Amino acid sequence: MTKPVLEIIIGSTRPGRVGGAIATWFYNLAVADDRFDVELVDLAEVNLPIFNEPNHPIQGNYEFDHTKAWSATVSRADAFVFVVPEYNHSFNAATKNALDYLHHEWRYKPVGIVSYGGAVMGTRSAQHLKPVFSALKLVHAGDVSIPLVTTPVVDGVFAGNDVLANAARNLLNELDFVTPSLRQLRVDR
Repeated sequence: MTKPVLEIIIGSTRPGRVGGAIATWFYNLAVADDRFDVELVDLAEVNLPIFNEPNHPIQGNYEFDHTKAWSATVSRADAFVFVVPEYNHSFNAATKNALDYLHHEWRYKPVGIVSYGGAVMGTRSAQHLKPVFSALKLVHAGDVSIPLVTTPVVDGVFAGNDVLANAARNLLNELDFVTPSLRQLRVDR
């Protein structure tokens, strides 16, 4: 059996963001873990316009090539980790937009959150994502919260620390634990 596909989605699209460095750190840990085929997905490169499909996503009747490509990307994944900043006590618009574009492609797949920010470590963005995940029938598997105040990105690189690496390994453990059951659930439907 092939390894499940884990997509690490970089939520921030703004110039000067640190999300790419944090996502690369988690990506490297996940690759070294070797239980998933790991892909890094950058919403800045996906470049979705503000939701513009004429049909509701639940229909799966996509008109635009950008939506069809996004659907194919999300469909091939068995699990996700969203790397998200905290903007104004919540998560950013590009992440919400990317989630809203699709419906069935997300269902019954596990998801983790790697949030980052100042003293509260992006925890409010993670809390606001959870009801959206629930509405899409994504199954929350855990969080890693990164305090940029004490563990900053330096020269475009995020090194983390032992506590954060342990939290990331725990998230990978949970994703590994629930992914086979959810994969089977999707097959049985």
